Formats: sequence, structure tokens, C-alpha cells
Amino acid sequence: MRRSLLLLPLCAVAALLAGCGNKGPLYIPKATPATTPAHPATPATPAATTANPAAPVPVHGYVTDLKAFDAFIATHPTPAQFRTAYPDVQLVMPGSPSTRELRNDNSRYFPELDKDGRITGGKFM
Repeated sequence: MRRSLLLLPLCAVAALLAGCGNKGPLYIPKATPATTPAHPATPATPAATTANPAAPVPVHGYVTDLKAFDAFIATHPTPAQFRTAYPDVQLVMPGSPSTRELRNDNSRYFPELDKDGRITGGKFM
């Protein structure tokens, strides 16, 4: 009887530790000083996107065509333009906390920004 009472707290602790999972350490990218863009972007309206044929077509799902993605990054898009073009890819801005887990599906992008807040490069993690 006593042995079973002593094992009860031990089982509870083991169950709590098992629920933690192996999510990896917390990753916080290098912080960059916050700057405001010289020309703030205006939100796109449906009429403005249909009137502009050069507007990027949203790519749903994760990035599979890396050549097209690199060509898009070469245009130095703003974070808003990135989210419009790739709505299913998580954009982790510098200074934002994020877990550092292994993702092989190109679903999370860590950008490098210039002084105007435009994306100049980055990497998938």
C-alpha cells in the first residue's frame, strides 16, 4: 500500500516531463535597429491588384521552386509584399523569437533586411 502511494507522485512528474516534447532551443535572430521606410507602403486594394498586372501572384503552399523564389527576393520586396506573394511561408523578422527546429519543407524564412526595411536575402530554417 505504501509503495503505491510513493510511486504516484513519481508517475505524475514523469508524465509532465514526457509532455514537454523535444522542440529544441529557443532561437532569437540578431536584432536590427528599427527603421521606418522612407515611403510607407499603402495597403493594396482588390481594384489596385487587378489593375496592376505586374503584381505577384500568390504562391500557396511552401516554397518548392527556389529559382522563382530567388528571383522574387532579388526584387527586394517589403515584408508585406513577401506575405502577399507567399502567404503560407512563415516570415520570421529579425528580433522576433522563434524555436529553432529542423524544417526541410521551406516553410519558414528568416530574412535579412536593408536600412529601408526591404528583404535583401535570408535563409530557410
